[in-house]
Amino acid sequence: MSRTLTFNELRSIKDRLPAGSIKKIADKLNLSEETVRNYFGGWNFEKGESAGLHYEKGPNGGIVVIEDTTILDIAEKMIKSTR
Repeated sequence: MSRTLTFNELRSIKDRLPAGSIKKIADKLNLSEETVRNYFGGWNFEKGESAGLHYEKGPNGGIVVIEDTTILDIAEKMIKSTR
């Protein structure tokens, strides 16, 4: 199921991740770390792949439509577990 949020909300989730989370997510899903970073707004497509996000310009960094929320779901669980 897809999910829509602002780019700033997506970056806030990334910024709240505990240290080392990008690597843990990448290892768990057998992805490169750069692909996970690209999911959260990175643009390194030489080492990482596109992450199935669609961007539309607008307020708060624009709108992001995420087709596959697997990485986002894992990230949110990691954040909740550190509270």
